[in-house]
Amino acid sequence: MGKAARGRLPSRALKLPRLYAIVDAAALAKLGHELGWFVSRLREAGVTLLQYRDKRGTQAEILRNAKIIEEAFRGTPHTLVMNDSPVLAMLSDWNAVHVGQGDAAISEARKILQPGGIVGCSTHTEKQVKAADAAGADYIAIGPVFATSTKANPDPVVGLEGVQRARMLTKRPLVAIGGITPENAADVIAAGADSVAVIGALLSAGADAGEVVRKFMKSMPAVTHTNG
Repeated sequence: MGKAARGRLPSRALKLPRLYAIVDAAALAKLGHELGWFVSRLREAGVTLLQYRDKRGTQAEILRNAKIIEEAFRGTPHTLVMNDSPVLAMLSDWNAVHVGQGDAAISEARKILQPGGIVGCSTHTEKQVKAADAAGADYIAIGPVFATSTKANPDPVVGLEGVQRARMLTKRPLVAIGGITPENAADVIAAGADSVAVIGALLSAGADAGEVVRKFMKSMPAVTHTNG
């Protein structure tokens, strides 16, 4: 994808890579991993789409970390997504944001980003999928597909059936999240997801995160078509 050009493509023309890496600042710190070191391993293994999630950091800390991540990806095609805050996405010059059900509305996020900006949205129910589709999200995340330990109060598991139902409700790119591993990723794609978002399986691997990335990519079929 890379940096968005002026003038927006229809979201169904957005082609996501199979692996959508998410780096959670609190979990990373808890495990004792340095941000630049960890992100560099993901990039070296072939990650091109990464979301940064920081629920506790100050604005200055988040912007500083955004620069560290940007530097790690310098010179390679990439798309970086800021979690929750379209303002921080704009200030970081990332031009992509992922909002949850309690975050800035899709339309409000769109006003803050530059033309061509990407807005993704988390959903957990069929009603939320329909609402995100109607609101014009560039991609829709559905989950948790399987049980996950990366959130203190996770939503109910939707299973592969939830992914299948979400696929029937939208033609927009669909990202599945929650408890996904190299062993079950292919089943998630077969259920209708275009991409799998991964947090725990990467963070827990530490220095071996790059190898886990390669396992994910090997386990899933290559992207060969445009959504729509």
